[in-house]
Amino acid sequence: MFAGKIMTDLNSLVVFAKVVEANSFSEAARRLKMPISTVSRKIAELEDQLGVRLLERSTRSLRLTELGTEVLEHAIRSAEISEAVRSIVSNRLSDVSGTLRLSAPPSISDTLLTPLITAFQASYPNVRIQVLVTDRFVDHIAEGVDLVFRLGALKDSSLVARRILTYRHQLVASPAYISACKPPHNPQDLLEHRLLSFSHWKPDSSWTFVHRNGADRETLAFQAYIAMNDFSGLAPALLAGGGIGELPPVVQPGLVRDGHLVEVMPDWRFRTFDLSLVHLGNRHISKPCRLFKEFASQMAPTLFPDLPT
Repeated sequence: MFAGKIMTDLNSLVVFAKVVEANSFSEAARRLKMPISTVSRKIAELEDQLGVRLLERSTRSLRLTELGTEVLEHAIRSAEISEAVRSIVSNRLSDVSGTLRLSAPPSISDTLLTPLITAFQASYPNVRIQVLVTDRFVDHIAEGVDLVFRLGALKDSSLVARRILTYRHQLVASPAYISACKPPHNPQDLLEHRLLSFSHWKPDSSWTFVHRNGADRETLAFQAYIAMNDFSGLAPALLAGGGIGELPPVVQPGLVRDGHLVEVMPDWRFRTFDLSLVHLGNRHISKPCRLFKEFASQMAPTLFPDLPT
């Protein structure tokens, strides 16, 4: 009867079968764990697609039309197929196993890396994960690393990157420090303050700022009051009123969110970074590697919903 119709959406047929089984849109929505409005829309779309009315609705009950009874047989089979497919996929996912080797820079272990790993292993409990935390360049092949969390653009064309976050670092200080001094308004004013810098054992540091107008740019060279190659170590010093310093928003984000640290000189900003997951550009990456890359790209933005850019 419906041979000439457009192929129906499997999901809509499943919803239709559940509505009939429950004899209620609201109960079907509860069982399907979706809004009632979505259930109603799915039924309406199915009826529009088929060009027939499937259900007669009243305030207290639902009644199948003659054509609705015929469609129901197919809908029940569709629901059975859908359940079987979910079962197959679930079983296959639980079979994912192996060892995933990751590398990440310092300072993101507690706020990004560990939440991603624990959530991933909750879905794929048979995957073991090893992590190398380092800020140096990692040779994927020599060190056997599957995925690297990396900031900035790629220089190696043999690598493939999947961006998971975009953000800029912030110049911050404690409210107590700011209230006890003359706040800076431009980069040169910073030279009158104690400056805390992320540094790799170098005597001099520098920051490059871009004005929020997008046109003005200024680089400030200075000798840091405290220099350290770990943002997680600089955060407590800033919190204690040690001075003004640079901090990524993925490092202890609650410090700025809750007002324990405040952004200084907000009109002058650091450039924006991309944090990406990087792997060798061959097509034969392992299933755990492929799944983690997709998982991280979806979950990471939910961990940091309001990143400054």
